[in-house]
Amino acid sequence: MLVLTRKKEQSIMIGENIEISVLDVQGDNVRIGIKAPRDISINRKEVFLEIQEENKKAASTKAISFKGLHISKQKDEKN
Repeated sequence: MLVLTRKKEQSIMIGENIEISVLDVQGDNVRIGIKAPRDISINRKEVFLEIQEENKKAASTKAISFKGLHISKQKDEKN
């Protein structure tokens, strides 16, 4: 893990297109801002872990077999 020290209004860059800025520091709380392309997902870690868990659950569900299911099409009747 890389550990950096930044002060209020200072930033770090990740690659060429992700900027993380320290917006405010109050006691133990640090407000950060993140500039990144829209196609990059940004989540708090606890939310990210929940998403991963839900994805695992969804991937492990059994597929529903529609074999033998008969679906008939009915034409719309005009009166």
